[in-house]
Amino acid sequence: MDTVRAKWNGRRRFVAWDEAGHGVVMDASAEHRGDGSGARPLELLLYSLAGCTGIDIVSILEKQRQDVSDFELVVSAEQREERPRRYERVHIEYVITGRDLKPSAVERAISLSEEKYCSVSAMFDPDIEVTSEYRIVEA
Repeated sequence: MDTVRAKWNGRRRFVAWDEAGHGVVMDASAEHRGDGSGARPLELLLYSLAGCTGIDIVSILEKQRQDVSDFELVVSAEQREERPRRYERVHIEYVITGRDLKPSAVERAISLSEEKYCSVSAMFDPDIEVTSEYRIVEA
């Protein structure tokens, strides 16, 4: 079982950490009586999605013997207006840099992550629109 702890640190700020001691600061924006001194909790979902699918894709591309030298993910999302203000649309842009990367290998890695392996994306409600695109940069 995974466990994290979160402790209130004044105003709207919370500091959270896991069993290994890795920590994160969460805070609300100034307009919501926070200091903006940390990531908003909802944004952490985007961090998690990027990390989860990124780890999957690097692992799959390594197994396919693809020569990846750099990888950046840009995850953007739109919230709905009504409460709860969850995300209704999420878009992932994968920018993969390497030598002689095969588009078919990249597409397969992305597909496997998004449809089978990424536990974070599996947590999204089915009515949330998740789209993606990729770009290969030759190193």
